[in-house]
Amino acid sequence: MDKKLEVVLVTGMSGAGKTVAIQSLEDLGYFVVDNMLPNLVVRFLDIIKEAGEVNKVVMVIDLRSKGFYPLLMPVIDDLRKQADLHMQLLFLDSTDEEIVSRYKETRRSHPLAPQGRVLVGIETERALLAETRLAADVTIDTSNLTPREFRHRIMDHFNEDQAVTFHVEVMSFGFKYGLPLDADIVMDVRFLPNPYYVKELRDLTGLDQSVSDYVFSQPNADKFYDQFLNLIQTTLPGYEKEGKQNLTIAIGCTGGQHRSVAIASKLTNDIKQKYQVNLSNRDIEKRKESSNRS
Repeated sequence: MDKKLEVVLVTGMSGAGKTVAIQSLEDLGYFVVDNMLPNLVVRFLDIIKEAGEVNKVVMVIDLRSKGFYPLLMPVIDDLRKQADLHMQLLFLDSTDEEIVSRYKETRRSHPLAPQGRVLVGIETERALLAETRLAADVTIDTSNLTPREFRHRIMDHFNEDQAVTFHVEVMSFGFKYGLPLDADIVMDVRFLPNPYYVKELRDLTGLDQSVSDYVFSQPNADKFYDQFLNLIQTTLPGYEKEGKQNLTIAIGCTGGQHRSVAIASKLTNDIKQKYQVNLSNRDIEKRKESSNRS
């Protein structure tokens, strides 16, 4: 029997955290559509099923759909009758006080009271959503949740396989070509002697054992690396606990060919037993490419 299409409809109070919810679900592999009109849901899912490329879908449907929103309950009833999909309705809620506070913080007006008091808009919205809230399969009150706690609630409920989602990217690079824009941690290893000035090592890279041996034979190189490794091993669990999905550790030397590559390679090997790690050497071929053009 084919696996059912997983469908999550997200609705709820404006300001209750739909952005965090859909970002978390997207990280779990769901195909996300924001501000879907209820009368297009069935047609859209038929297209998804026919294509067969997506098996998990999230649709956000709220009062931004204005006069179309009352069509949501009949759509929900229809989806629950379809044998080839598993539908869940996620309703996000928060106290009036907390929603008012969030609107004041962002300085945005409530969609149902664009030129009036936020509280009036909240009261109107709560009345309009009463039936939908009762029909919800999952209700999350975000009033007292931090974004990290809220994300964990989403993950706990919708991450069926409980797969490890924390991923580490270790990158070597050359400062002469610029800092990596997506780096979370940057380590400069230009304090170590440069193998480039050793004739027999110049045309090799940090992937070659002779270059790696040279780098780690330098005074204090082992001491530095042990302390750096300890720093990384100490901080990674904290990043993972805070809900970070991807962490990039960038290690730089002058050209990104020797020192940074050797240290990045060793770091990757030392942490890959516990974490999902990928090694990329951004600039390892840059000097060779430059030589070929000249």
